[in-house]
Amino acid sequence: MTDSITVALSKLDADPMNVRRTYSAEGIEALAANIRADGYRLLQNLVVRKGDKKGRYFVVAGGRRLAALRLLAEAGEIAQDYPVECKEREVEIATEISLAENVMREEMHPVDQYEAFDALAKQGKEIADIAARFGTTETIVRKRLALARVSPILLQQFRDEDMSFAQLSAFTVSDDHERQVTIWNSLASWNRDPHSIRRALTEEMIPAADKRVQFIGGLEAYEEAGGQVQRELFDERNAGYAMDVALVERLVAEKLETAAATVRAEGWKWVECSATAPAGYHAMKRHYPEALPLSEEDQAALDAAQAEYDELAELIESGMADDEAEARLSDVEKRIDTLNARLEAYSAEALEQAGTFVFLDYYGRLAIERGFVKPGEVEAAGDENEDGEGSPSASGAAKPKAPSISHSAALIEDLTAHKTAALRIELANNPGVALVAVVHAMLLRVAYPYNSEQSALQLSLTHERLDPSMKHAESCKGLSAFNDLAENYGHHLPGSPADLFDWLLDQPQDMCCRFWLSARRTLSTRWRRSSQTARGASSRQTSLAERSR
Repeated sequence: MTDSITVALSKLDADPMNVRRTYSAEGIEALAANIRADGYRLLQNLVVRKGDKKGRYFVVAGGRRLAALRLLAEAGEIAQDYPVECKEREVEIATEISLAENVMREEMHPVDQYEAFDALAKQGKEIADIAARFGTTETIVRKRLALARVSPILLQQFRDEDMSFAQLSAFTVSDDHERQVTIWNSLASWNRDPHSIRRALTEEMIPAADKRVQFIGGLEAYEEAGGQVQRELFDERNAGYAMDVALVERLVAEKLETAAATVRAEGWKWVECSATAPAGYHAMKRHYPEALPLSEEDQAALDAAQAEYDELAELIESGMADDEAEARLSDVEKRIDTLNARLEAYSAEALEQAGTFVFLDYYGRLAIERGFVKPGEVEAAGDENEDGEGSPSASGAAKPKAPSISHSAALIEDLTAHKTAALRIELANNPGVALVAVVHAMLLRVAYPYNSEQSALQLSLTHERLDPSMKHAESCKGLSAFNDLAENYGHHLPGSPADLFDWLLDQPQDMCCRFWLSARRTLSTRWRRSSQTARGASSRQTSLAERSR
């Protein structure tokens, strides 16, 4: 028996036989908004059975609607005895009815949602009103409306279940329907993942996370220069793509040339700019700055500035500093940088023979690498300055070359294994040197990523670049703290990686431990090199790699 009846809201109770007992507050509020938008009417009647007390009813099906009506009543929007249309069923089948309502139903198809939302939008409805009308979120409405960018042919492919919703969403990065269909048909069936679709559609664009865009100041700087941006609505961060590749390249070149102009004034033989690291430059011969003594006056000024820096840093760390402490600390650091720059200098010979590369590093930051000698110039210098084997003598005859000895690969492998075993036992018996060796290998990777020095230890270091994953990386205190930590330790490192091993041997063990921890925690941060801002005062040229050869 099924009868339609009207029951006062205050006479309705949740049925203990209802299989669904948990509702989200957000979902109830959304449903209440939907009921409100429809004049406080229910699109579907509640299903009830008689309660334990006379005149009361248990709601067998429609628990969410009951909760939404009660929420509206508590807000004073409807009366406590608001009349609710219901259908009465027998108690014997109450559980089956509840289970059928909650299990045997299907969500509305996304394209159907899009068409319904789009029809309301064309009538002038606001997104917030559409969301309230359908009891959903504004984000869902925006994502469904974004499907307007997708070709109707592809929408039908999705309806026919020939593609997933993730694949369909990837096409919203472009509104060129013809190109969308062409790309879908050209991609192999095994290569139609969302990433491949998005990459094919944006191959002539530059994403906001690209290091070139980051280098010029982000999409904001690009737009200020007149560039057009394509934004993907399914990207909640709304990062977007730079459409004018030539403009991005020009802005990068201009910024690199500005930095190069300052470097050229130093007197190098050549200065080259590029948006990427030069191929093979790390294997080139390189000049490093030579250590210079400070005058007594400069040394006294440096000691005083360092003491002032430490005092201010301690006050800031303890929270006892005034509002001007940060500015004073910055001024003191600049004085320290200026004085440290006098500790090292490149020789006139280095300036005459070598040059500098100005480029973007892996993270999109400006890299200035000085002192490199190009291979052809090394040979020319050797022919002019060396009277060695194979060079013409004063009489014009070439001196004979010394005979060379070659060994078989098997012998070399055997000797290398013996050498490795010897190094292992030496490190095992010398924990202090072992610690230095580990720190040395890690710092070569972190503090000197572009050098050609090698370590006898094989360590595997990995890191993740966090900046692109953050909406406002510049305001992240964690990243800022790591950058500051790297900057502080960078002041102490020698300029040449060849000096690093002996320098570490001279440091106390607790200092090596601190460097080890810093290297582990700041792998995503490029430590300041003294080849850029002269640091340190060491001229020893022995590295761990040389010791193991």
